[in-house]
Amino acid sequence: MYKGKRVLGFIPARAGSKGVPRKNIRLLAGKPLISYTIQAAEASGIFDFLMVSTDGKEIADTAVKAGAEVPFIRPPELATDDAKGIDVLFHAMDWCQKNSMNFHWVMLLQPTSPFRTPEDILNACEIMEKRQAEAVVSVCEVENHPWWCNTLPADHCMNGFLRPEITRANRQDLPVYYKINGAIYLAEWDFIYQKGTWYGPYTYAYIMPQERSLDIDSPIDFEVAEVLMKKMHCIK
Repeated sequence: MYKGKRVLGFIPARAGSKGVPRKNIRLLAGKPLISYTIQAAEASGIFDFLMVSTDGKEIADTAVKAGAEVPFIRPPELATDDAKGIDVLFHAMDWCQKNSMNFHWVMLLQPTSPFRTPEDILNACEIMEKRQAEAVVSVCEVENHPWWCNTLPADHCMNGFLRPEITRANRQDLPVYYKINGAIYLAEWDFIYQKGTWYGPYTYAYIMPQERSLDIDSPIDFEVAEVLMKKMHCIK
């Protein structure tokens, strides 16, 4: 519970992964990837129920061992490449309501963000409370400024590729751009359930540093994560 608010922690962890087989339970610095998210969630101390939704028994067993609850196995139709994340969340929310489990807030934590800390989770909740927000989504500053990007015509001619103002500006003078980093999605229960989106006029950003914003989606990401774990002294 966070300041009188009952909070559901929701971790979606599908068994299938084309880019990295068994991604969610692949070992990172000696621990299954999903364990980092479960341990950060537990250490935050805010969740009244920490649920993992998965279609894989191996993931379920790993999640339970790490300290989460796996009250059901996700149905096959919600475990395909085409299944929408919001439908996976709604399935879990419906299960909670059918089992008389009521919450004020729900926070979605993707297992592919192992550098998210308990403090990040608490900071997002603080923004939610102070801003009287309907939702909070984590972001980080982009690595490559989008003004250096553009589409190309069929002949790859670069005439007009860059806007004129960027050729005369120093990098530090460019406006700061942010991207969604996938680490934290927090919303009021009724807002997300009724709107089906995290984004609205009362959605606010929680800004995380780039070093805690790595979203693992490829073998190279795993290699980078191993290096970061050692650098940040995260290996126990």
